[in-house]
Amino acid sequence: MATPDSLYPELRKELTFPLAWGTSRVRDFSDWRLLARAKVEQHLLVERQDETPYAPEYGVPSRTDYCTRELVTLSLTRYERVRGVLLTPRGPGPFPAVLLFHDHGSEFGIGKEKLVRPWYDETRLASAQAWADRYYSGRFVGDELARRGYVVLCLDAPGWGDRGPIAYDQQQALASNFLNLGSSLAGLMAREDARAAGFLAGLKRVRRVAALGFSMGAYRAWQTAALSHDIAATAAVCWMTCLREMMVPGNNTLRGQSSYYMLHPGLSRFLDFPDVASIAAPRPMLFFDGGLDPLFPADGVRAAYDTLRAVWHSCHAEERLRLKTWPDLGHVFVDRMQDEVFHWLDHVL
Repeated sequence: MATPDSLYPELRKELTFPLAWGTSRVRDFSDWRLLARAKVEQHLLVERQDETPYAPEYGVPSRTDYCTRELVTLSLTRYERVRGVLLTPRGPGPFPAVLLFHDHGSEFGIGKEKLVRPWYDETRLASAQAWADRYYSGRFVGDELARRGYVVLCLDAPGWGDRGPIAYDQQQALASNFLNLGSSLAGLMAREDARAAGFLAGLKRVRRVAALGFSMGAYRAWQTAALSHDIAATAAVCWMTCLREMMVPGNNTLRGQSSYYMLHPGLSRFLDFPDVASIAAPRPMLFFDGGLDPLFPADGVRAAYDTLRAVWHSCHAEERLRLKTWPDLGHVFVDRMQDEVFHWLDHVL
């Protein structure tokens, strides 16, 4: 019987990514961007939801010395209302804004709370602080951004926080249900994230929007930039690689379960991960990776960075692309990485 490992050599030969910029027959970048984005949208298997009213409902504001905190509930699609947190700095505005995307981490009891201190729910505070201590040097990234003068929006992805919590082994069942309905779990998350960008960009208190995320949140950030014109800049920490180098025995992308949040059926017949991210060129983008990160082999990160570098170079926008590997760090978004990202956002927004 053939095993997945024994099939890889033959299947990998077919991963030629013919629609990638530089490989595609389309030579005008603007035309290529439209074609590539349309191909990604085709493989989301979830239709656009542009006509669905957001119909936001706001909770009672909570004020600190640096911002106003609100819970907000939105219709990102017509299927479900989603609750998130919205932080607004003190002052007249309008302000730059950051759409924050939480990570996966197989911790489903908290979602948005991984990045914004849950002032509204004491029962989640201990697990949220433990998560911040583990991956973020004890900081809540959303609160740090609000202190620096950014509007911040962070919402739960399907299965996390108020939309769960699901158990680890329920991810595959959830994805299977979507696929049996002719739809896609990853596609739903992608559509929701792009709609969240549109909501944030449409607020009167906001002037420009950046996307920022760590781990799965980084994937969501660059994917949203590829799908939405509302994202002016993107910072993605610890999620960028090429598919071939990622498909090694033991890697999470081959295990099912968690991978279904980032798997669009059939898309790899046309585009690799950095090809999708490149749809956002020549807008400013930052990618950080840890040299000791076990989830993203170094050769895959290097190959992806080479692809990204070539795209921004072709757009005469090399100065808008920031690529960095932190040789002494693993799968984390610690304070010194955060400080560099914050400084970069101050510059590009």
